[in-house]
Amino acid sequence: MSATIHLAVAAMIVVSGVALLRSANAAVPATTQPTPVAAAANASATPADKTPGVIAIVVQDQVALRASPRDSAQQQAVLWQGDALEIRGERMDYVQVYDHRRERAGYVRASQVRRVSLAPADAPEALAVLRFLRDQSGSEALGVAYAAAYLRAVPASQITAEPFDALGQMADRLARRASARQSQDKAADQRLAAHLEVVAAYGVEIASFERQGHMQLCYDGDAFKRVLTMTSTSAQRAHAALALTRHECVDPAMSPLDRQRVDEARAELLDRAMAPDLPETLKNRLRIRTAGVWAGVAFDRHRKGGQDAVATERALQALAGVNKAELSEADDTAYADAAVRVSASRWATEPAPADGPATKLAIVTSPGQPGETCVSLIDAKHDASQPLLKRCTFGTVWGASASTSPQGNALAVAVQPLSTWRELWVFHRVNNAWVLDALPPGTGEPELGVVEFAGWVPGSSKLLVAREARVDGRFRRSYEVLKLDTLTLENRADKPDALTAFHRWQDPRWKHVTLSLR
Repeated sequence: MSATIHLAVAAMIVVSGVALLRSANAAVPATTQPTPVAAAANASATPADKTPGVIAIVVQDQVALRASPRDSAQQQAVLWQGDALEIRGERMDYVQVYDHRRERAGYVRASQVRRVSLAPADAPEALAVLRFLRDQSGSEALGVAYAAAYLRAVPASQITAEPFDALGQMADRLARRASARQSQDKAADQRLAAHLEVVAAYGVEIASFERQGHMQLCYDGDAFKRVLTMTSTSAQRAHAALALTRHECVDPAMSPLDRQRVDEARAELLDRAMAPDLPETLKNRLRIRTAGVWAGVAFDRHRKGGQDAVATERALQALAGVNKAELSEADDTAYADAAVRVSASRWATEPAPADGPATKLAIVTSPGQPGETCVSLIDAKHDASQPLLKRCTFGTVWGASASTSPQGNALAVAVQPLSTWRELWVFHRVNNAWVLDALPPGTGEPELGVVEFAGWVPGSSKLLVAREARVDGRFRRSYEVLKLDTLTLENRADKPDALTAFHRWQDPRWKHVTLSLR
């Protein structure tokens, strides 16, 4: 017997005691294991379920399942689009049905459901509707129901990657809609929750976890994984790779070792998905995602002493490969996201300064507690054994970024505590005492941002910095002149040329490495 794709989508709906939507047979690697629900459906299959039938799929929201075929009859349950019902008869303008998910019988108006045949000859009709619903926002639950009906009806030998691609796109879009809801519309929230329950009844798994104070929902990607194991088009594989590598769907509670494995796997998947025959828009999206993922890999490798410079170079190449002329407005935010991620680990490609006697100020690093790096500030009279100041961090200290002020009274160095967050440490003298201040990219919890040293203003105690961070879902970029003694803001602009100090005193190394001038 050929290997089997055990389709979780079909496992939950039961008609007359047998699975309505059986798992579909197709050639996939024998290592593919059935889900428990799908395995149970296979085990319970009887010759009776081979007889094609007709089901009723609810096409509207908040449909009343009534005790009798009258509008005034008692309501048994509330149905939502995508619910599949067993047809048991018809009276007047009503269809007599049984809802196996809720274990309720009753009547629904015929205009609120669509009869769908499960006969192989009628499978193309279900596929046509699925193609129509695939890109319809708000109709994901209904689309999943038609995907399940099509996969039940089509002969196993005719199953292609298309229904799995459509199913994955709809499930992924529903999860993104549920994560992004910010309105106070209780009706909309109720509708989204109901649609999530409907697709869950088909075996579509939506994972959830807390991220930055809100609940993040993500499709587990089972349908996309099947696309990658089947004969599929370049576009279908690209859609699958993009869906399976979303940054926000990596569990933030994951251990660093597990995170590195996931990032390496994401990078490999994206590399395989790139193809010359893809539309330029899809190529751009793959390059943008690849840049962000490789930036994370660079951070992971650096913490383990690996080839972080190679990974950062891969990220830079991917970002530089984005065709801005074909960059859609919908991808502008993703491009900014990737640029900040790459910028955070940008110093990995720059050589570390050579060790030697310090004529002014310099830093040396040494290991502290397990996982810590200690930074010692030294000069010609104070070595690492008796530093001017010493601080330790669990973040990555980019020694190549260290820059000393012309007066020798301050030093700035980039420190990266997270793969997507880079701060600026400023050692400076205040009232004849050395202090250390850490400048963050933005206010609030660390999420995505970079603050960069951009130059010193000679003859004055001023520091130039550039910031870019995501705040409330929007990217903000600013160029600032700070007072060195207090690090308070003196002037700010959205463009560097708008500030005289920036126009005259930009640091050449900053101009060489920064991505904020893109």
